[in-house]
Amino acid sequence: MRYTAMAGLAAAALVLTACAGSEEQSALPDETGNGTAGEAAPESGPGAELLAEHGLDGLTAEEIVDRLDLLPVDERPTGLVASVRSDVLVLADGPEGEEVELGLPEDLFYLSMAPYVDHTHDCFFHSLTSCLGELRGEAVAVTVTDDSDGTVLVEEDGTTFDNGFVGYWLPRGVDATVTVEHEGRSGTAQVSTGEDDPTCLTALELS
Repeated sequence: MRYTAMAGLAAAALVLTACAGSEEQSALPDETGNGTAGEAAPESGPGAELLAEHGLDGLTAEEIVDRLDLLPVDERPTGLVASVRSDVLVLADGPEGEEVELGLPEDLFYLSMAPYVDHTHDCFFHSLTSCLGELRGEAVAVTVTDDSDGTVLVEEDGTTFDNGFVGYWLPRGVDATVTVEHEGRSGTAQVSTGEDDPTCLTALELS
């Protein structure tokens, strides 16, 4: 099992690199058959107390992402930093507290996107507890297409989460085109799902 317990500078860096929907949008890969399950949270040892404090003990990384995504903003734990990286979910007890990493599925990449009309923010690694988008609880139509062969990876009508984001498990290692439509407006962006790519898309302007 891969996880680490750290404090101080590492956790501070986590806060600096993370920015301040529906069950279908955040469907777990191991439940849909689209990928392998990620790492389960430790039930003892380093990180276990942190996860238990927030009711996340015993869950896989994907299940934690799903649970936090679905929470109303005012119910999300403000003392917990939850940063989605390309290959791990990093959870920390504030900027100087304990930190735990849980591995995500090797064949999947979680992309969170916040389409906007008037205002947005910079983001690279999506924070499940602090990122806020403009369009909260709004109906959107989302299409994600693999640029290499035109395969449609996502095509659905959904609703943004209470934090203004929608999230999707995509195949790892692809270049894709994302299109979002909302109330007669639309926007398109290019995304990639490689090891060094962002998990947070906030540059998707609708016009």
